Amino acid sequence: MPSGMHQVVLDLPIEVVWGFVKDMDHWAPLVPGYIHHEKLDNHSSTWEFKSDIGIMKKKVKLLVEITEWNEPTRVSFTLKGIKEKYSGGGYFEAEALSANKTKMTGFLDVSASGATAPMVNSVLKNSIPKQAEEMALAISTKLEELKRV
Repeated sequence: MPSGMHQVVLDLPIEVVWGFVKDMDHWAPLVPGYIHHEKLDNHSSTWEFKSDIGIMKKKVKLLVEITEWNEPTRVSFTLKGIKEKYSGGGYFEAEALSANKTKMTGFLDVSASGATAPMVNSVLKNSIPKQAEEMALAISTKLEELKRV
């Protein structure tokens, strides 16, 4: 399964990091390719992205289910394509390194199935690590901006 993980150390207490990450409305717009998301209930939402898989560019809609809320350290989720044949999951994890320093880890794995799966998974193998890094860096940048306010 194509996957990516990225870690960032923030000069912020774990409670501040958790306060931001626990609400997807804060960080969803920071996900690469983000178009829109809609909460269905406390654990389910739909997300729409611009997908750029090689020469194929299209919108992808996913159902995201929160599978674990472990305050203040971890949020885990699964994802499944609504019309597309994608599945996977991921997590955000926070680890207090000191009273004012937190290591944040973002992990994402996504794979395609169906007739085009070999080609799509080959592209995802290269793009998912970059997307995980971009997402973690965007969240850390936003948190640093909020710290200055």
